[in-house]
Amino acid sequence: MHRLCRFVSLSVLCLVVQGTMQAKEFNVRSFGATGDGTRLDTAAFQKALDACAANGGGTVIVSAGQYLIGSVVMGNHTQLRLKHGANLIASSDIADYPLTRVRFEGEFVQGHRALIYAKDETGIAITGDGSITGPPLNVSRLRNPRGPVLIETCGCTNVTLEGFSTQYERLWSIHPLFCRNVTIKNLKIRSVDLNGDGIDIDSCQDVLIDHCDINTGDDAISLKSGRGQSAVRMDRPTQNVTIRNCTLVSSTFAAIGIGTELSGGISDTLVEDCTLSGHQNGIFLKSRDGRGGYIKNFTGKNLTIHDSPTFLGIELLDKGIQASDPVLGDPDQWTQLSNIQFEHIRVDNIHYLLLAQEVPPERPIDGFILDDVRGTCEHALNMAYMKNVTLTGIKVTNYQGPLLRETHVEGQGLSNLELADPN
Repeated sequence: MHRLCRFVSLSVLCLVVQGTMQAKEFNVRSFGATGDGTRLDTAAFQKALDACAANGGGTVIVSAGQYLIGSVVMGNHTQLRLKHGANLIASSDIADYPLTRVRFEGEFVQGHRALIYAKDETGIAITGDGSITGPPLNVSRLRNPRGPVLIETCGCTNVTLEGFSTQYERLWSIHPLFCRNVTIKNLKIRSVDLNGDGIDIDSCQDVLIDHCDINTGDDAISLKSGRGQSAVRMDRPTQNVTIRNCTLVSSTFAAIGIGTELSGGISDTLVEDCTLSGHQNGIFLKSRDGRGGYIKNFTGKNLTIHDSPTFLGIELLDKGIQASDPVLGDPDQWTQLSNIQFEHIRVDNIHYLLLAQEVPPERPIDGFILDDVRGTCEHALNMAYMKNVTLTGIKVTNYQGPLLRETHVEGQGLSNLELADPN
């Protein structure tokens, strides 16, 4: 099915599901929630969510107030509706987040259950213009076992997250894992410090991220699929992801980062009509020996990248920590990139337009297109070990040195690139 048609169909499905859910409403205050920000409302929230699922689904209403809660679990066909003025405040007591099995940094480990969690459910939705504030640093900084992320859906189908805002630090905000048909729209996500990713799409299929405003301490959006031989055997790629009409900022790493965990593969990604700014990279495609996997069919178009060391960074030799079960044997089985293309790109205050020297000669990037790039940068194109390359319409200004530095790059538009008119 054509990508646009698929998401139109998904939107219609979501409307039908949400219409059904609105037929039954369960107000958390009717189940004993106080919303005073002091007394713990976890039990009341869980009772409302359970009643909703037990009655075939519906909407759990959270009216204005400050609701102090620990981890809660959502069931089938349940919409959690955060009305204007409703703020969920995560508990500072780690005992309020039971331990479970989670995937973190590409491997399955013990971890504390998310503030809002769903597993193997259908028709999960969190909507409304309320807000979610994560637990403080004494909880979020935990790594052994991992602390709770804000929202984690595992093995779910038809997931909708829309309208609300989040605030967190030192840990991921939103983590769909093994999910299908995920729509994330109109979110405002804020986080600070390392590991403070905004959205981590992990071994999911058919994902739309639309009109989101994300400013994070780590990657604003990261696409993942596990790390190591176990993830290769599992063969659960992330595929068919569209990111559009978003503003993505990272104060530490990349606006969009792909590759720290990609042993299951990343394919068919479209990023369009977005504004990006990363402390290290606008877009970063990365890997290392022993990681396996691939990045293929990645398309970016109508993008604006500003105030970043690179528009696009590619580093495939030694980026990121090694898996506990690395992909051993023939290096030909390690990460490969193919069919990477960008068109209609605008850059401002960029150090390197493209920095792609850390590419293994035995696994050259196969298929790279850069078309219609305009703006200002200090240095332009720095490329190594690529084939089937097409460069057209590179009209940047203010750069130092040659427009192109290349090592073993083959394709079209390389020899006459210096003649491009920057005006």
